Amino acid sequence: MTVSIVILNWNGEGFLRKFLPILVERTPETDTEIVVADNGSTDNSVQLIKNEFPTVRIIQLDKNYGFAGGYNLALKQTDAEYYVILNSDVEVTENWLQPMLGYMNEHPEVAACQPKILSFDEPSKFEHAGAAGGFIDKYGYPFCRGRVFGVTEEDFGQYNDIRDIFWATGACLFIRSAVFHKVGGFDSEFFAHMETVRRNGKRRCRYHSANRAGQTSVRQC
Repeated sequence: MTVSIVILNWNGEGFLRKFLPILVERTPETDTEIVVADNGSTDNSVQLIKNEFPTVRIIQLDKNYGFAGGYNLALKQTDAEYYVILNSDVEVTENWLQPMLGYMNEHPEVAACQPKILSFDEPSKFEHAGAAGGFIDKYGYPFCRGRVFGVTEEDFGQYNDIRDIFWATGACLFIRSAVFHKVGGFDSEFFAHMETVRRNGKRRCRYHSANRAGQTSVRQC
């Protein structure tokens, strides 16, 4: 398997019902799998997937281990060259996967990358979680191109480029599986939030919005 797209779910039946059909439709079937790792949900998430998405593989965890712990456990049960860590509230766009896959294949020195993250509710604006790639200032505050603290920019194509970044967002993170496991996965002390800032800062990450294959972006609620 080349790519495993893994969604960590906890009581997210509504998001799965809304966004999983789009992901299935816009993801190539060849050498790619979609996995939902369920973090001990008490809603009907698992039954929904079994009934309506037979091509999606389910990993059922016994309780809610949080973002870091849940992904660490799930990815131990996932065998692929690349992982795409994807939030359940993300709408992928047409041709969303191929540019990142092609770029990573051509650049073995890059450990991870992310696409442009736009707002689902305001598609002309960047999304808070990741925007156009993450950085950290000298005081330890994380920020993104396209978003500083609570202020997000309009997307005018000003970040349609490829460049090194300090951290890539876990909303849509494309990472080599060998690198993920070599560094020990996510830091499970971070139950939710900031785990990608802590881990990505140890390896070379890249923001990818445009190349020969065109623009790469997703939209998050």
